[in-house]
Amino acid sequence: MHKGNFLVMERDDARASSIVSALQFLGYHSQRWDASQDTDLASDDWRVVYLGSFVDEDEDRQALTLLQEQNDRLLLLVCADSPHAAFLAAPSSGFAGRMELLEFPLRYERLSEAIRSLHTRQLASIPVTQRLVGDSVAMGKVNALIRQVAPFDSNVLVLGESGTGKEMVARSIHDCSPRRDKPFIAVNCGAIPAELLESELFGHEKGSFTGAISARKGRFELAEGGTLFLDEIGDMSLPMQVKLLRVLQERVYERVGGTRTLRSNVRIIAATHRNLERAIVEGRFREDLYYRLSVFPLEMPALHQHLEDLFKLITEFNQRLSRRGLGGVRFSNSAMQALRQYRWPGNVRELSNLVERLAILYPQSEVRACDLPEKYRGAQSADEVGGGVLAWMDGPPQSALASAGITSDTDMLLPEGGVDLKDHLADIEVGLIRQALDITDGVVAHAAKLLRMQRTTLVEKLRKYGLQAGVAAQ
Repeated sequence: MHKGNFLVMERDDARASSIVSALQFLGYHSQRWDASQDTDLASDDWRVVYLGSFVDEDEDRQALTLLQEQNDRLLLLVCADSPHAAFLAAPSSGFAGRMELLEFPLRYERLSEAIRSLHTRQLASIPVTQRLVGDSVAMGKVNALIRQVAPFDSNVLVLGESGTGKEMVARSIHDCSPRRDKPFIAVNCGAIPAELLESELFGHEKGSFTGAISARKGRFELAEGGTLFLDEIGDMSLPMQVKLLRVLQERVYERVGGTRTLRSNVRIIAATHRNLERAIVEGRFREDLYYRLSVFPLEMPALHQHLEDLFKLITEFNQRLSRRGLGGVRFSNSAMQALRQYRWPGNVRELSNLVERLAILYPQSEVRACDLPEKYRGAQSADEVGGGVLAWMDGPPQSALASAGITSDTDMLLPEGGVDLKDHLADIEVGLIRQALDITDGVVAHAAKLLRMQRTTLVEKLRKYGLQAGVAAQ
């Protein structure tokens, strides 16, 4: 949390010093309230107020008035023997549920617990616009860590393979934090040439270099009061790392070509798919910057480590497509089984792209394993067609087997988790019907002969499985 987050309203010097010292020990900054000076509690500098007692009744009244003017955003730590404790705890005060009582002598453990409890209850009432989808143990841990770190201004380093959703983590932390009403600014350090990154981050003055026809704010200025997300931090050049380290240490910077020192009040969240500890050994990343950034490391699991979330992720992507005016896509049991067997090197991003591609190819229809791009089919596609051998009375044509990549009879293996036989047989039937239509260029009568059935029977099956569109009706 940044400087000035805690305002201590206490006339007793011994108690005030005790609170200030305890906060400092826990890593926070605080300031004592001075009744003789104007204090703007509406300022974003104030998050938590400690309220003690006052000898002077005017000061007492002034303190309560200030608090009640901002009771929709402040969190309160109240001395248990304060004459206002009971009033502030009542529902009518507006602070009920957003205050904690402290007793003296003060204990560090109790103070830390009270602060954590306040933020937990406050965040529980915040509607989070960005959330990480999944009920798996792996994603449950990630979401728990997000909730724990969000209330504080500690730097976060998000680690994980490309496509795992590192920017989504950063946005979720921001949305759950006290900075949620301020900007969230993202910059990909690996996508900007090294010579331009300094200007991109810190801004520049007019005429500072060729092409600088006007002054321009950098990402630090644009994110003031909010969160700055530095993606692919592992790709940042060493000279730029030195300049970033200075901002993190001193909270000040200058625009390129400028002399005026600007103060920075932003929360830093960085991310990378690289092994930074190895990069430090190889001299490609500064060790001091690494420890500045990784105050709170958070590792994202690869998709193949939480495949139980596959269905929920697909549902989420379908909803997003629907908001864009695209139809969703449905996967058969065999298709889902094939997707669960795939390793997903591109992780969640690869899954999102696949769902969108199939929604375009098969709008409002069910996708079978044989409809998936070849690399996603795995053994499931062969199983689909292999099981279909039973449907041929005299054995399938060699052309059909060859198109399915089968050179001999394929034994059916029951999956470990069992199978819905009705759906599986339907998948087999649809797969063979589609193959027959492909072989006969969509001529239904010819396809029916290949399938050893009446033309009218095939037409009924086409209607049943929603395969009418694009099929010739000869």
